[in-house]
Amino acid sequence: MKTLCYTLLGLFSLANLHAQIKQIPFDSEYLEETRNIRLYVPENYTDDRPYPLIVVLDADHLFDLVVSNARFYAANGQMPESIIVGIDQEGRSESDCIYDAESGFPAGKGADFFEFIGIELLPSVADKYNLANFKMIVGHLFTGNFINYYIFKDKPLFDAYIDIHPEFAPKLEKRLAERLPAMNTTKFYYLAAGEDGDKNQVQRIHDLNTSMQKVKNDHLFYFFDSFENTDGYAAASCAIPRALNHIFTIYRPITPYEYKNNILASGSPVFEYLDKKYQRAEELFGFRKPVSLNDIMAIYAGCLKKDDMASLEQLSELAKKEFPETMLGYYMEAEYFEKTGDLKKATKTYKKAFGMKEIDFIHKDLIMERIEAIND
Repeated sequence: MKTLCYTLLGLFSLANLHAQIKQIPFDSEYLEETRNIRLYVPENYTDDRPYPLIVVLDADHLFDLVVSNARFYAANGQMPESIIVGIDQEGRSESDCIYDAESGFPAGKGADFFEFIGIELLPSVADKYNLANFKMIVGHLFTGNFINYYIFKDKPLFDAYIDIHPEFAPKLEKRLAERLPAMNTTKFYYLAAGEDGDKNQVQRIHDLNTSMQKVKNDHLFYFFDSFENTDGYAAASCAIPRALNHIFTIYRPITPYEYKNNILASGSPVFEYLDKKYQRAEELFGFRKPVSLNDIMAIYAGCLKKDDMASLEQLSELAKKEFPETMLGYYMEAEYFEKTGDLKKATKTYKKAFGMKEIDFIHKDLIMERIEAIND
């Protein structure tokens, strides 16, 4: 695990982030002061599609970690490209996150900071960018405690919470153990502990995890990591990539494990797996993920392996839609006609594919071979 942490720390130090990151002074009426906000917008941002929003507290030391890992995962199709906004809090984390000693909930400037995020900062970002209906927040130590307050709203402001070694307010872990199981809309909650941190705080984190292990709620996706030989500060470098990996599991391309155990071993039509996977991702994240070539090819292989011609026909129509300038969809349609015995349509459709752009293993020589084989 330590090797993983050091590898990912090296990742963000090598990434050329600063060209894409803006630092913006934000005049807050709630806080009655100007705060430094960091903003990352994907390089190829377009208003034509929505982007998840990730809010990072303690941005002065967490922001680059979150951005570099998010960029790495997005570049490899492991998570969607996201807009990331961070709030610098150097020397202010405790005052920003202050709470009432008796109630354990935000008080004074802590209450103002709570409203600043929800009423001022988020609407400002939403006015400028096309945001998906999926918002995540990241906190660490004091801010790790603070992000939990949004869970107690009647309609929680965020859909995913990355809570790294939180220093809980009085009784908050017990209140969370009661509140999280009651979620009636989809929420993701990732909790991490650095085992070399303050023993009392580590125990409270483990107490919450013990309670959460007993919870059965289809709306709640709960994840926990405990990092040995790591204190509360260093836990952030290990937790962030793990959290993103957990939260966006269903977004990832179809893996060899999925192919073998969920597609080939299933008695359901092959195309149905792809359809349900993408529908589920849309339900969870609030936007439709573009279908990847990896996933189309996995389903294609499954169709041939299981001789599922109905699924192959459906897949050909999807491929035409997702990769309209390529041979992909018409090649699959032609193969469907060939395997179901309509050789005239197969030849005609192969010829249509021949005039289009090559993709993956599908090229002009292959198509000519298929046409010649039909006519022999």
